[in-house]
Amino acid sequence: MARRLSSSPSPSPVTIAISPTPRDSSHGSPALRRSSLTSPVPRHSISPRTSSRRDRYLSASETDTSADFVHYTVQIPPTPDHPTAASQAASSTENVQYSDRNSYISGKIFTGGLNCPTRARHVLDCSSETVKSNGLSCKMRGCDGTMFLMNNRQKLPCECGFPICKDCYFECIGTGTGTAGTGTCPGCKEPYITSLNDSIDRDEIYEDEEEEEEEEGRDKVLPLTSMVRSVKIQNGTKPADFDHTRWLFETKGTYGYGNALWPKDGGRNGNMNNNNGGRNGFEGFEEPPNFGAKCRRPLTRKIGVSQAILSPYRLLIAIRMVTLGLFLTWRIRHPNHDAVYLWALSVSCEIWFAFSWLLDQLPKLCPVNRATDLSVLKERFESPSLRNPSGRSDLPGIDVFVSTADPEKEPPLVTANTILSILAVDYPVEKLACYLSDDGGSLLTFEAMAETASFARTWVPFCRKHEIEPRNPEAYFGTKRDFLRNKVRVDFVRERRKVKREYDEFKVRINSLTESIRRRSDAYNTHEEMVKRKEMEKGGDLVGIGKSVVKATWMADGSHWPGTWMEASVDHSRGDHAGIIQAMLAPPASEPAMGGSTDSETNNTTSTIDTRGVDTRLPMLVYVSREKRPGYDHNKKAGAMNALVRTSAVMSNGPFILNLDCDHYVNNSLALRESMCFMLDRGGDRICYVQFPQRFEGIDPSDRYANHNLVFFDVTMRAMDGLQGPMYVGTGCVFRRTALYGFSPQRATEHHGWFGRRKIKLNFLKKQLTMGKKSDRKNQDEMMIPSVNNNGGSNSQDDEDLESAALLPKRFGSSATLAESIPVAEFQGRLLQDMPGTHQGRPAGALAVPREPLDAATVSEAISVISCFYEDRTEWGKRIGWIYGSVTEDVVTGYRMHNRGWRSVYCVTTGRDAFRGTAPINLTDRLHQVLRWATGSVEIFFSRNNALFASRRMKFLQRIAYFNGAMYPFTSAFLLVYCVLPAVSLFSGKFIVQSLSVTFLVFLLVITITLCLLALLEIKWSGITLHEWWRNEQFWLIGGTSAHPAAVLQGLLKVIAGVDISFTLTSKPSSDENDDAYAELYIVKWSFLMVPPITIMMINGIAIAVALMRTAYSMFPRWSELLGGVFFSFWVLCHLYPFAKGLMGRRGKVPTLVFLWSGLLSIVISLLWVFVSPPSGVKEDMQFHFP
Repeated sequence: MARRLSSSPSPSPVTIAISPTPRDSSHGSPALRRSSLTSPVPRHSISPRTSSRRDRYLSASETDTSADFVHYTVQIPPTPDHPTAASQAASSTENVQYSDRNSYISGKIFTGGLNCPTRARHVLDCSSETVKSNGLSCKMRGCDGTMFLMNNRQKLPCECGFPICKDCYFECIGTGTGTAGTGTCPGCKEPYITSLNDSIDRDEIYEDEEEEEEEEGRDKVLPLTSMVRSVKIQNGTKPADFDHTRWLFETKGTYGYGNALWPKDGGRNGNMNNNNGGRNGFEGFEEPPNFGAKCRRPLTRKIGVSQAILSPYRLLIAIRMVTLGLFLTWRIRHPNHDAVYLWALSVSCEIWFAFSWLLDQLPKLCPVNRATDLSVLKERFESPSLRNPSGRSDLPGIDVFVSTADPEKEPPLVTANTILSILAVDYPVEKLACYLSDDGGSLLTFEAMAETASFARTWVPFCRKHEIEPRNPEAYFGTKRDFLRNKVRVDFVRERRKVKREYDEFKVRINSLTESIRRRSDAYNTHEEMVKRKEMEKGGDLVGIGKSVVKATWMADGSHWPGTWMEASVDHSRGDHAGIIQAMLAPPASEPAMGGSTDSETNNTTSTIDTRGVDTRLPMLVYVSREKRPGYDHNKKAGAMNALVRTSAVMSNGPFILNLDCDHYVNNSLALRESMCFMLDRGGDRICYVQFPQRFEGIDPSDRYANHNLVFFDVTMRAMDGLQGPMYVGTGCVFRRTALYGFSPQRATEHHGWFGRRKIKLNFLKKQLTMGKKSDRKNQDEMMIPSVNNNGGSNSQDDEDLESAALLPKRFGSSATLAESIPVAEFQGRLLQDMPGTHQGRPAGALAVPREPLDAATVSEAISVISCFYEDRTEWGKRIGWIYGSVTEDVVTGYRMHNRGWRSVYCVTTGRDAFRGTAPINLTDRLHQVLRWATGSVEIFFSRNNALFASRRMKFLQRIAYFNGAMYPFTSAFLLVYCVLPAVSLFSGKFIVQSLSVTFLVFLLVITITLCLLALLEIKWSGITLHEWWRNEQFWLIGGTSAHPAAVLQGLLKVIAGVDISFTLTSKPSSDENDDAYAELYIVKWSFLMVPPITIMMINGIAIAVALMRTAYSMFPRWSELLGGVFFSFWVLCHLYPFAKGLMGRRGKVPTLVFLWSGLLSIVISLLWVFVSPPSGVKEDMQFHFP
């Protein structure tokens, strides 16, 4: 049977009538399926499907031909893979190289899982016309001939590299045809060189065609995996030395002043035989090219902090350290005998605070800054060379992961904007793939991604044409800056207006999806109930008539959604549904596909903008929802990310992985290129990930709750970058895939002796550690990468490699495709072979080849690796991928990599931030976020991931940084005590010291001054402001007295009693122009975390009032004791001021009674305290009496 949908002009459903397929007795061919189309909208023209594509993947509805007719309504929105009929006609004239298999895959949704076969449904065959091969063609207008090379296929006719066929070339130079040509190159307008040695005869070219055909198989561009199998890798070898003699002979070089000179424009002996006349002497020569310049120029630079700042900074740390030691010694030797308990508690807290400060300060001794050079990256990997004459991109592939779980707390519009910013990033389209993990299995997210793929056809070319920044449409259209700045194209305003209108319509469609799905499902469910009722009435089953049909969730094509239904049911709930994979956008072609004009009659396209000269290809976009079943531990976000790692390894296998939260979009389109500068530079083979700082928008201008967290991202992380690298913080991080697989780096360093001063270099390329006899294994936990031999597989000549290959299925699972992808990913991620210091690299141009096409078997394999039982008896989550067992799986995953000897890099982009996201500005949400982080730190402290048990491959100061990150929640116990001590001192009339002596005040002054100076220097070298530093100090106390104590309690309950900890997702705010941007800031939501700070504020406020009243009534007031207690209580209240302000609600609406009752309550309690415990020495007539 075949199905045809005609196109019409307006949006409405398409009604299709399907009849059985009787055979024509005369011709023996099945009759065509008839369809009545009631929609006036332009829909896709779907060509008949061949039987070969239907043999393996058929749904039950397609095979059932017993019914007479079946009517159903299908709404098929136009997408980049399935354009309208008009755009299909235009696309036939473009150089778009979508294969039949790719289009077939992008039109299917694949499902499968436990006890259910893998199925593919909704086949939409949108086969494109056959296009030319991937070779370069002539760029002359109206000609599509094949480009040719001169001098035995060694160089182009012109040095500018303009591709031209032989017929057009002879027309230009005017030989062989009797016509007079201009003799100039159509590309650079410079004269062609037709000297004696460079002259070309037409007959010679045609005689060489047979040789070209014979060499076609040898010069044919192979897919990437085939390239790996055919290339010869020489471990530890260097490129051969440059042959100067051959260079002089082949280039006709001459000698002058004892040096070889490079001739200009093919000149000989200093004479230029061209149309411009001859020139004598050395005017026709220039310096010979520096063949090693590309390899020697660095991609990155390490910029150290100025010694004028760093030296005083280190000196102040030493001074404060010595002062703290002397101060604590003095405090221990001078106890307060009048209040021993105050003295003991205060000294204990001060010792812990000094220890905690030391752990926090030591890793900050070596801060660094880094810079990248994107021009060198483009020159080295995207410029024509001897091994890459076409100039195709030789950059490695990147797979981008976006995770979401709940469309109610993470609005689909926010996720859609993140996806659009990824699809429009400035990176080779064929090297980029985007995967969305929908852990909730929601149809709302699925259809939102389909709408996103459709709108991307307009948004991505618009961004490329006009260099839009940022490439998130919501952020771009919502910005309040001058959007005409630096725009010179006259059509920009008109096209921006059109795109803005389309984006508004896109938002309306996304917002209406919930209601659309509900109405559609209600209609189908009502129809199902009516059909079932009629069947029961005919069968006489009166008992079952009253039973209701299961309320299913229906897709637009009239089939059940295989994921989570709106009303949970068996096999269709959040924790019980099949695995789903849908390629929303098929893998792009390897050659650019330039668009056409919007008003051209020949192109006949419906594009919103004029895309002439703009590459209209889109990266591959894949929707993934892993299988979930009851009884299996799915490990929350870490399990979802590991499922994406396996899926991407099977489908695209990019050697690098970028993971983003659904609310973190790409704010700088060059961010991926900046990360590749670090990964592909000298020493990049030891880098496991490149971490970008997290930047947030939508934060209130005062940053009341320190949501920007700049002290951590701009101070702590920069300082760790000077050690072994920053820790992984969960998003905005580019990983090396082999590092995620749990492999060790090729080279590492072990640190022995005191503070790790003695270093031992390890070279795993020599296989000296783990793959020998059992007695020779120093570390049985070591796992080495299977090397690639001449045939592209793992080396089988050594017992070590045989053993390593045998362990792959046990570690990675039963998928053979996944195991075969590991050495390919490792090869693609290598440095260039001719780079200095490279021990095992890849040849230049090895990645300038097209990827293998995506077929149904590959997607079926991807379905199997996301099943709920795939990770059983494997090392996923234990050593491979994201590590399980902690709510802060990001920190543990980064720690494991550093513990194996990898390094990481902190990349702070210049100009625009790399990524931007949202943060909770509500007090309660912020406290719960901090609670989750602190609980994860407590779990790490009580696990084998504690930095105290780190290997010798981790630097000493790096251990301290990780240990401090796991230990900081325990400071809350001492902080709670220290915040209450001033109030106890004021209530009791005693102080932590016997008296305010000069020694105590001097120590206190020096400690305070050094702390302030250190803060100023940190502000200087990190670039933050004093206000941001003070906000961080305030929230450190707020979190330390609220979330951190609760985290310690929960962590202890989990470790001791095994009580599991569950957290809810942080709600992502959806932008609405009509609402107040900071409305959530003033919402007060009660939480048990607020009890300790409120108690501390009340106790200190009342204690100040009581002390003042008591001192005023005292016969001999002791103002020194009052001053010390009031100073520390005021210090506590100043830090808790943002918390108190958050409890008051919206600004300007705080009732006056709140202040009146607070003051009255403090006065009453103070008077009661004075009445109960009057000060000694007070006269009878001066005592307070109640009336």
